[in-house]
Amino acid sequence: MLDVTVIEDSAAAAASLDPVRARLLAELAAGPASATMLAARVGLPRQKVNYHLRALETHGLVELAGERRKGNVTERLMQATAASYVISPLALAAVQPDPGRFRDQLSARWLLAVAARLVRDVGTLITGAAKARKRLATYALDGEVRFASAADRAAFVEELTRGVSALIARYHDADAEGGREHRIVVALHPTVKDPVTAGQSTPETPPAVEEQA
Repeated sequence: MLDVTVIEDSAAAAASLDPVRARLLAELAAGPASATMLAARVGLPRQKVNYHLRALETHGLVELAGERRKGNVTERLMQATAASYVISPLALAAVQPDPGRFRDQLSARWLLAVAARLVRDVGTLITGAAKARKRLATYALDGEVRFASAADRAAFVEELTRGVSALIARYHDADAEGGREHRIVVALHPTVKDPVTAGQSTPETPPAVEEQA
């Protein structure tokens, strides 16, 4: 079972978003189970659970983990193909966000479009690498910073932009034979609070910074 995988097909996305099938995926991400076992957990007839499992299996969201004999019946034990799933913007290809339509580094919606493109591109790369049985070279940095004031945040963004731009200028070689282009995304946004306190305040519009190599 993969830790996380991407859903690129619209039909598979629709299947995963069905409330009953989403519940079955959650159960099967916790461990293999048969239709009979799942029926008892979700309060549905076994035949209906089998129907949903077949749909999930068709879209590659669940897979056979093994079989076991129970009396005169052989039960199929199914498991989720991943512990969690991310739906790619490719599932809604006709209306997927396009950061190229506008560029506003202080727009939260533009940041969302950039993040959506990141999900789409990395998902596509993961799919391709898996088919080619090759390792995908990526890097991510995740952290938090607490600013004393909006002015400090603005100064941080300015310094970050200069620093990243300088690194790109130093290492970018447009004429490198055999070189491969990479995309760099740097984002800054308020930390999302836990569900208990999330509704107590409204975060400010976050600044976002992106540079491309």
